[in-house]
Amino acid sequence: MVVADGNSGESIDSEERTSSGMFLTKRQDDIVANVEAKLATWTFLPEENGEALQILHYENGQKYDPHFDYYYDKETLKLGGHRIATVLMYLSNVTKGGETVFPMWKGKTPQLKDDSWSECAKQGYAVKPRKGDALLFFNLHPNATTDPTSLHGSCPVIEGEKWSATRWIHVRSFGKKQPDGCVDDHESCEIWAKAGECEKNPMYMMGSETDLGYCRKSCKAC
Repeated sequence: MVVADGNSGESIDSEERTSSGMFLTKRQDDIVANVEAKLATWTFLPEENGEALQILHYENGQKYDPHFDYYYDKETLKLGGHRIATVLMYLSNVTKGGETVFPMWKGKTPQLKDDSWSECAKQGYAVKPRKGDALLFFNLHPNATTDPTSLHGSCPVIEGEKWSATRWIHVRSFGKKQPDGCVDDHESCEIWAKAGECEKNPMYMMGSETDLGYCRKSCKAC
């Protein structure tokens, strides 16, 4: 899977993240629109500041090594500023493994872990994936500086499989599409197009007659 490099903002192939996934389109149907509206209410952050929902699938052994959700490169920050908050929604139960772990955050009280936790989860404060649960954490301090204790990862799945949905929320409006013109609206569009996402996920990438896609330029849809 490709990820955005934290320093350059460019999309790169990653061995740190081995899951598969795809983006939905903002408000693409009533269900998605309802979820996005509820997240805005829950987080007290404007709905327009959120990225499109990303659906992720982790099979046996797949994981995402600890990383930050904020960036340092100026180009990526132009898209809406830092990701102030992250919401992880767990769409399935996992028999063992697949926890979300925060290696640098220990919590106010020690978190005791028995053998039902993976070794990865024992490296810091961790949350087990349970279907229907959602995890909200902030990547910035109240003074808008980056918070290194937001370092987090998805532990390898040991038994079962993990499905989740991610909503990244920025400090400003994110991904406001132009009414016309041939443009890309996400830093990863070019590499996604090369990977065949224009055909696999046309609604998000190219859009429709009434809703412009995010990667029209890279998909040669304009």
